[in-house]
Amino acid sequence: MPLRPATPLFLPAFVFSTLLATNAAIAAPVAATVENGTTPTACAEEDNVSMVLRGDGIRRMRIEALQPDYLDKIGNDVTAPDFSGCNFDGGAHPTDPAHRFKKRTVVLLDNAEWRIVGMTLPTFWRPQRVPVQVGARSDRGFHLLQVFKKENGKALEVIVLYPSDGYWRLKPLPEARFGDGAYGSSFLLGPVEQAGRPVVDIASIRVVPKPLAIHLRFTHGGSAVARVDEISRTRTALDVSLSTPTASTQPFSVLRSMYVAADNADMSEVRWQESPDAAPQARPLPEVKSLKATQVRFGRSLPSKHNTSAPDIEFSGFDNEAGPRH
Repeated sequence: MPLRPATPLFLPAFVFSTLLATNAAIAAPVAATVENGTTPTACAEEDNVSMVLRGDGIRRMRIEALQPDYLDKIGNDVTAPDFSGCNFDGGAHPTDPAHRFKKRTVVLLDNAEWRIVGMTLPTFWRPQRVPVQVGARSDRGFHLLQVFKKENGKALEVIVLYPSDGYWRLKPLPEARFGDGAYGSSFLLGPVEQAGRPVVDIASIRVVPKPLAIHLRFTHGGSAVARVDEISRTRTALDVSLSTPTASTQPFSVLRSMYVAADNADMSEVRWQESPDAAPQARPLPEVKSLKATQVRFGRSLPSKHNTSAPDIEFSGFDNEAGPRH
């Protein structure tokens, strides 16, 4: 007996067109709105750049730290802090609260591939003591979680997460001539709120070592998983999944950076595509007001005299489907 097909071989034209439209809607890439909240400053150590990302229904995205395009042209990598235009000198910012803690450093994981360290500073601007679990080990009260990638027996720092205020920093593995390399821009991931400056309140953090993934549970509901997809000399890449879709009423990320001038900035231009098929666009940071993007890169074309080798940060792969990428 011949097998009967599960669905008719021929569909009415209106049904077929409806299915095509539905599939196109499902497959359509999701765009994020990017708003420029930058304020002027003369201080090269102040995060005056805020690029606010919003969107409806986003469940997944990719966040990458990418080497700047001019990397091969860098002669002298300037990484020393510059407080010449600041009203503080490297200590706590004068407007920040100063909550006191017992200083400590704890190695939470150390194997052939990774070294993860928790650090508590003597003072921090927020009082939160977030529980942290790395593998089977639990602790709390760290102001920095540092992730080091082992390469030929040497541990190189590539990810930093600040549990108490939700800030992240990423960088690729540095060129050998640059030593440990330099961080530049930072970003927030999750429901962003204002508390003197943008923050994400994290209720708990769980790090799964193999494959490396950082699980966040947020204080006011929802969670995220940041899976480490690649760490190389080209990029450090996170594939992010959110438990609940984003809403345009609350930012799901804010890129924080420094801009004094085009040649003195941790990011000085924005490059983006409005859709995967659209032509790439680029504008200097001061000319950007608001834009829609399925891919957006915050970086530099002109070498900076501040954190010269620091990476660009790119957001892409916005998706409204739940679950990890395969």
